[in-house]
Amino acid sequence: MQRFTQLFLQLDQSNKTKEKVQALVRYFEEAEDQDKVWAIALLSGKRPKRSIRTSDLREWACDLSGLPAWLFEETYHIVGDLAETLAKVLHFEGKESTKSLSEWMQAILKLKDLEPEAKKAFILQSWSEMDEWQRFVFNKMLMGGFRMGVSQKLTARALALYTQKEESEIAHRLTGNWQAQNTSFQKLILEEKAADDYSKPYPFYLAYALEDKPEELGDIQNWQAEWKWDGIRGQIIFRGGHFYLWSRGEELISEKFPEFEELVSLIPDGTVIDGEILTYKDGQILPFQDLQTRIGRKKLSPKLLKEHPAVLRAYDLLEWEGKDLRGYPLQKRRALLEALCRQNHLHESALQLSTVLQAKSWEELAEHRATAREQRSEGLMLKRLDSIYQHGRKKGDWWKWKLEPLTIDAVLIYGMRGHGRRTNLYTDYTFAVWDGAKLVPFTKAYSGLSDAEFREVDRFIKQNTLERFGPVRSVKPELVFEIAFEGIQASKRHKSGIALRFPRMKRWRKDKPKEEANSLQDLKDMLEIYGS
Repeated sequence: MQRFTQLFLQLDQSNKTKEKVQALVRYFEEAEDQDKVWAIALLSGKRPKRSIRTSDLREWACDLSGLPAWLFEETYHIVGDLAETLAKVLHFEGKESTKSLSEWMQAILKLKDLEPEAKKAFILQSWSEMDEWQRFVFNKMLMGGFRMGVSQKLTARALALYTQKEESEIAHRLTGNWQAQNTSFQKLILEEKAADDYSKPYPFYLAYALEDKPEELGDIQNWQAEWKWDGIRGQIIFRGGHFYLWSRGEELISEKFPEFEELVSLIPDGTVIDGEILTYKDGQILPFQDLQTRIGRKKLSPKLLKEHPAVLRAYDLLEWEGKDLRGYPLQKRRALLEALCRQNHLHESALQLSTVLQAKSWEELAEHRATAREQRSEGLMLKRLDSIYQHGRKKGDWWKWKLEPLTIDAVLIYGMRGHGRRTNLYTDYTFAVWDGAKLVPFTKAYSGLSDAEFREVDRFIKQNTLERFGPVRSVKPELVFEIAFEGIQASKRHKSGIALRFPRMKRWRKDKPKEEANSLQDLKDMLEIYGS
């Protein structure tokens, strides 16, 4: 536990990739094998489900520290991290736990089977056995909130250096449904041929946003252009007579899409297809909100499946006849994918081939891009024809050429404290537009400003507060911001009747008085034109 705590602090206190990789390599060199596995799981998002309520942790910490609940909450709002707040308010003499990381995690796994009083006894005893920093990391382990800029890709890079294996091989080994309590470092990382796992996906290859002119990419004949769909990136696997559907976040979501079961009889075993999951009906892509409804429901009723049927728009073939094709050029993978769809008569199935757009010049392709919203698309994907399928986000071969966002001018009416390094600043904002003589809230945003601008807005909020609601303050409605967003749709959940897709602050309109901000009618007009 002491070694993992030291690793956590080193990772959390550095913003340099090289330093983080070096810290991880040192940890793998020194730690016991099972501790290595748990560290990989904790840092790469494969943590066990939380087995204890944060409200209980708050209550027990208040009892132990003697703090009233209101003072604990105020402290939490200032600190901004519950795990750190819990560690700071508990005044035990400094001790260092001698238990290993894996021993602590095994004990945490058993919490789900304990009665409330037994859980409380375990937590209080555990807190008393640790110093402040170990207590902080232990609380993170309990709640699953590890965020210190370490991705699965970074972990794979460190493991590749430590084991002298290819990073792409390590990245593949880290995907899938493995659990730290059921595997070993030898089996997960070191075995020459990992044990068969029919459901195991490949690491996703991600594109960078194109910020320069597309002409700078060279001859358009060397590129493949497709629509960029606004769905859920997915990888569908056909092995062992079954299908497995993975989201980009490595969540197995097969049970949410039973219509893909029909593909098992149409697509040969040993096939892996990369594409976009969309809700699709009567020849039209449905709003992203409908897809979220599918994902969010525990039970899929026949009515829901009928109203929001799903398809997979296929745009890459990663495995064929059990062979890994990622090292083949895109042009060859695409040809095999087209042959697969043609030979197996998939044109009327839940799998649809993503269209390749034909253009003789970048200007002609730009004309296609201009019609993206009519296609329910966010823009275009540009992929070099000779590109191999890599893992993670890499510059050079895959680009997303998105449309310019829609924008609306809105008035800031609420501010809330941020998190992490923004804990002491009001950086999370609620915005409103005019409905006659009153302001109606319609969206929230917390990104898009510089650090200096955030500090300036923070000062304004503190000096112009009207009311306080815990970490939230209502503020004198004076500041106007241009809000950028990718899409707009009707919503029964919002008071305004409008929901935005990916809202963020594009700029602070210091040149515009609040009276000149946009109206709710302006949003409704945009909904008529651009709405899903």
